[in-house]
Parts: sequence; structure tokens; C-alpha cells
Amino acid sequence: PMGRPGYLTLPIFAVLAAIGYVYYTTVFVAVAGWLGLSTAAGVANAAAFTALAAACLATYYAAVSRDPGRVPPAFLPDVEGAETPVHEVKRKGGDLRYCQKCGHYKPPRAHHCRVCKRCVLKMDHHCIWINNCVGHENYKIFLVFVLYAVIASFYSMILIVGSVIHSAPKDEQLSSDSSRTLIIICGIILCPLTLALSVLLGWHIHLILQNKTTIEYHEGVRAMWLAEKGGDLYHHPYDLGVYENLISVRSPKQILLYTPLHKFAHLYIPKNSFLPILNNVC
Repeated sequence: PMGRPGYLTLPIFAVLAAIGYVYYTTVFVAVAGWLGLSTAAGVANAAAFTALAAACLATYYAAVSRDPGRVPPAFLPDVEGAETPVHEVKRKGGDLRYCQKCGHYKPPRAHHCRVCKRCVLKMDHHCIWINNCVGHENYKIFLVFVLYAVIASFYSMILIVGSVIHSAPKDEQLSSDSSRTLIIICGIILCPLTLALSVLLGWHIHLILQNKTTIEYHEGVRAMWLAEKGGDLYHHPYDLGVYENLISVRSPKQILLYTPLHKFAHLYIPKNSFLPILNNVC
């Protein structure tokens, strides 16, 4: 039961511990030892990194706690309606997709999650690091968290490298305390973490430009192979063009990046209505 959404799990505690450790080492070891926390440069860098860390925590909490998107219990596909130009059907038989476990029809792009034990709208994947699915309602905030985490990781590495270079001439003094150990451990955490987060961010930007989810990407690989085998060209049915794909994530008047100065409630992106999923396939 501890693996179900809504519960604090070991991976979540690991993420929080990593954020806390990197923050402490960056601000109170690297910045304090290099620039000092009583100088203008030291205070400015400490404040900037604190704001990034706070943004990471706030967006992470939102990604963990926000429902990824539930299928309305009364949903029925309107096959004859002009407002629903796209219907997904089963691979075999051509019937409309129906979830036997949930006992209802699946809207386009919805999938059943075995961990969450329910269908999720526009499901991308189930993430163990947030103990939640990434879907229609929390995909944007999940992406913002990854973006903040990448920026914070690079910023932390710059500050730590600067601290190490600055303290190199004082190697004997540095080795007399625990600063070196803290920085080495922080570097061991940051290097693979920064690489993994950067790859993850790049991957999702690639998906957004094609209006795909991770599930749809893997399904599309097989669909493309089958199309080419039959001499046809495969086109992702939800690809609306780069610009339209981008604004399907955020409208032109709303940027993807949330600033940490916003009220915490603003981190919860206003819920979109269920209808655009069917009408605009986004």
C-alpha cells in the first residue's frame, strides 16, 4: 500500500534528502568558503540559489500531490458527434477502447496505470520519484520541476567548482575540516544527477515538439515500422505542427516557466476542462 499515490515513499525521501544536502553544501560550504555570506556577491548567490531550491521544492510538491487526471465516470464516446473528430480504437477488432478494470470507455490518449490502479488522462508514464503518474493535469508542473532542477544543478556545480579552485592554494587548511568531504559527496551526487535531468528535459522537449507522450512514442515506433512494411507513411495523429504543439502545453500568453515569487497556489496550473482533450486532441 505504501507504493500507492499519496504516500511518502523511499524515492521521495531520497529526492528531498538530495535537495537538502546539495542546498546545504552549495550555500553553507561552497558559497560561504569562496565568497563569504557577508559579502554582496555571497549574499546574492546564496539568495539566488535559495530561490531556485524553493522553486524546486514547490514544483516537486505540486507534481507529487496533484492528481494526474481522472476519466469522468460518465464519459461516453460520441461516435457521431462532429465535435470529436478523433477516436482511438483497439488494435484488434477496431472497437472503441474500453478499460475492463475501471469499467468505462477510455478517452483518446488515456491509459490504465497498474500502480495507480486507474485510467489516467494523456498518461505519459508512472514516475517512482514522485510516486504518481505524469498525465494531463500534472505534466506541465512536472516539466517545470525538471527545468528548475536542471538550472539549479548547473548553478550548484558552478559554485562548487569555483569554491574548489578558490581553495586549492589553501589545500592544507581545507583538509583539516569536513568541507572537502562534503564537496566531494556533493559532486558525486550532482554529476550523474545533472546528466540524467538534462537528458530527461531534452527528451520531453523532443516529445512536446511532436505532441507525443512517452507511451505514444513507443507505440509510434511499432506503428511506423508496420506502416513502412506496408509501403505507407506514418504520421502521428496528434502532431499539430511545432507551434501548435508548443501552445498545447501552454497558451501563447502563458510561459512555461513559473517564477518562485508567485504565490504557491499559482504553482497549481489551472485545470483545463475535459472537453479540449477530445476536441483539440491536446
